[in-house]
Amino acid sequence: MKMLLAQNKGLIFRSFPKGCYISSICKKFSSSCNGSPEVDGKAVFTVDGVNKKFTGNNDGIRKGVDDVCCILESGPWGPTLENSLSAFGEKPLPELVIRVLKRLKDASAAVSYFRWAEKQTGQVHCPEAYNLLVMIMARSTKFDHLEHILEEMSLHGFGPSSNVSIELVANCVKSRKLREAFDIIQTMRKFKFRPAFSAYTILIGALSEVHEPDPMLILFHQMQELGYEVSVHLFTTLIRVFSREGRVDAALSLLDEMKSHSLDADIVLYNVCIDCFGKAGKVDMSWKFFHEMKTHGLMPDDVTYTSMMGILCKANRLDEAVELFEQLEQIRKVPCAYAYNTMIMGYGSAGKFDEAYGLLERQKAKGSIPSVIAYNCILTCLGKKRRVDESLRIFEEMKRDAAPNLPTYNILIDMLCREGKLDAALKLRDEMERAGLFPNVLTVNIMIDRLCKAQKLDEACSIFEGLDSKVCTPNAVTFSSLIDGLGKCGRVDDAYRQYEKMLDSGHVPGVIVYTSLIRSFFKCGRKEDGHKIYKEMVHAGCSPDLTLLNTYMDCVFKAGETEKGRALFRDIKGHGFIPDTRSYSILIHGLVKAGLANETYELFYAMKEQGCVLDTHAYNAVIDGFCKSGKVNKAYQLLEEMKVKGHPPTVVTYGSVIDGLSKIDRLDEAYMLFEEAKSNGIKLNVVVYSSLIDGFGKVGRIDEAYLIMEELMQKGLTPNVYTWNCLLDALVKTEEINEAFVCFQSMKDLKCSPNQITYSILINGLCRVRKFNKAFVFWQEMQKLGFKPNTITYTTMISGLAKAGNISEACGLFSRFKANGGIPDSASYNAMIEGLSSANKAMDAYSLFEETRLKGYNINTKTCVVLLDALHKAECLEQAAIVGAVLKETAKSQHASRSS
Repeated sequence: MKMLLAQNKGLIFRSFPKGCYISSICKKFSSSCNGSPEVDGKAVFTVDGVNKKFTGNNDGIRKGVDDVCCILESGPWGPTLENSLSAFGEKPLPELVIRVLKRLKDASAAVSYFRWAEKQTGQVHCPEAYNLLVMIMARSTKFDHLEHILEEMSLHGFGPSSNVSIELVANCVKSRKLREAFDIIQTMRKFKFRPAFSAYTILIGALSEVHEPDPMLILFHQMQELGYEVSVHLFTTLIRVFSREGRVDAALSLLDEMKSHSLDADIVLYNVCIDCFGKAGKVDMSWKFFHEMKTHGLMPDDVTYTSMMGILCKANRLDEAVELFEQLEQIRKVPCAYAYNTMIMGYGSAGKFDEAYGLLERQKAKGSIPSVIAYNCILTCLGKKRRVDESLRIFEEMKRDAAPNLPTYNILIDMLCREGKLDAALKLRDEMERAGLFPNVLTVNIMIDRLCKAQKLDEACSIFEGLDSKVCTPNAVTFSSLIDGLGKCGRVDDAYRQYEKMLDSGHVPGVIVYTSLIRSFFKCGRKEDGHKIYKEMVHAGCSPDLTLLNTYMDCVFKAGETEKGRALFRDIKGHGFIPDTRSYSILIHGLVKAGLANETYELFYAMKEQGCVLDTHAYNAVIDGFCKSGKVNKAYQLLEEMKVKGHPPTVVTYGSVIDGLSKIDRLDEAYMLFEEAKSNGIKLNVVVYSSLIDGFGKVGRIDEAYLIMEELMQKGLTPNVYTWNCLLDALVKTEEINEAFVCFQSMKDLKCSPNQITYSILINGLCRVRKFNKAFVFWQEMQKLGFKPNTITYTTMISGLAKAGNISEACGLFSRFKANGGIPDSASYNAMIEGLSSANKAMDAYSLFEETRLKGYNINTKTCVVLLDALHKAECLEQAAIVGAVLKETAKSQHASRSS
């Protein structure tokens, strides 16, 4: 049925929970409508409070009704059925139509018969017949024809009775079809009907149970428009829902409206306001209501005091709660058990266990035996403080006052599993069974979840496999905990097998399961399987949430799939979400790692424009991006902004800015920041120390680099290969080659294995000081270790061998380098030409000379002179002439550049 919301176009419904059973609401707000009564054996139908009796030949009518109903129930409506009805030969009387409608239950059959009878008589049906037809629709909750029927009733000048309108709404509520119930009322209003008072109150009550304040308010205002008198109880219902949803302004507005109607708040409304406003974080407002009710002559009851004390305890205002409890003790000889429980929980949450125990004793002294709830409160708080031994002592003591229940055992088992005391937890489980309490799925979930988090996966799997399906069946939470635990510990195949078991057992995996599997597969380097899980999720019809999309995007970026990561960021909006701070942080971090730090600036301002509030992780990502894109001043500003906004910089923050400053030679500022971080108690890591060593080394401040290295080792940190390479590079660049070898030996003594870069630095350094033969020894050692030289190392080694006169080795290396796809630089060509010329291989040198010119590389004047001399000695006069001409052109261009 299409329902129109004529006056409420802006209203949007959320989906109502399937498990919300609301039949009790109907009883609360309206008497039930059980159909038409019978008086003296004659059928009576009630319309607007007037009883209509059918007189005449009851036996004849009853026989006719039986025959018609028999025909209608014989099959679906069609020509055959119509012919059977027409065979009676007489036009159906109104009395017959009404009695038939009273007997019918199928809405479709009722509508078909209703139309057939109308066609046969050529007359409009009476109001009773219309009301009965609508009643059938109401009881069967089939509303395909309802709007059309209501429209006809409106045109004929009558409408549904009060009982019918109530029945329409009540049956929708019982069937959990709240959207349809709301639409029905709006349709009735569209045709100028007046829905019954109880129809409104039933639906408002049902909507309050599923926390739908907006449609409730619309119905409430419609009631007022129709002139219905609204009560304090109705205001209370609306205020409760609005305040629980955190919409305090709307709740206060309703309170003001109630006062404008000259309605006085009762104790129930005050209790609702105190409780709901307090839970919404408006503690002072709850206090205001507490004091206001006294001024209006209403004395707070146990509910009032207990609610107010609970609110104060949760707001960490324990002293005020204690004062209130003392007032209650003066008023009541023995405060209610809930008041004691609330205060015991308050003391426990604040860690004041002596006071909690003292209160237990005071309760006993007043003749009130503490309940299991009181002890469970204490045990819960002890568990949060991880005071296991004390919890077990209290557990033994409580047995004198109250028998432990299932939550008691669950609290203790949770506590023991968190501490890794599996044997004690299992022993407690056995004790629970001996006490006649069998572990429920919550107990199992607690044990499996805590064991997984303690990385005791074999024990968790053992408990899972040992479940007796007749006693306790694992639910979706059980599978989720186990899948997540196995995945986080790298046992992704086991996790996937549990996922398959979950599907086989009929449970539907949620986004938490898919998020866990995607993360686990990517973490293990199995990105294709991670992508496959995402596709499985989409195929299964499970919609991702923002957390899953963020996690997937993070995994994709870390796997090096930059463009795929970008696409996932765009998909966030496609799925109906707005990228949050974490989304932007992941994107910026991923792009920075991919060498695209220049995009940080634009993304940072997009994040600001969207209203994202930066957290520490976001600040770190943006600051790192600014530093790596050369915007160090901007990064420095953000570092200061972080402090002002209450986000203390972390080692990552300081590390990014120190590295950024070091790379642009602002070393004094970097060192000041380094000292600031230490003074703030930040534990600096090897990465930060390495940044400073590299920075000082690059500008030749070797002594300071050594001091930083010394401090690093004194702090108990171990330099990594990058740290040693920074120091080695600094030493060879200042030609401190002997010191570099001492450093190299220290590196090996500390069990830090040199890498390809380490050997390249040493080879380059040896070639720099013309120790070519020793460089070649390191070259050979490097290859024996399986390291592949980079282009710089190749070209350096080629030049070194050529300059050392070891031309055959240089030529072989040069050829291998080119064969492997290497591109020699200008220095390599010049060195090779000079080496070949000195070795009396003038024509080979000339061939390289021509190759160098074709590649567009510069040929040094010295190289031309050496080659020219070799060509003359070999009597290669034609080639010598060409080299001579090149030499003259080079001299002219150098003279011209000096003159300008």
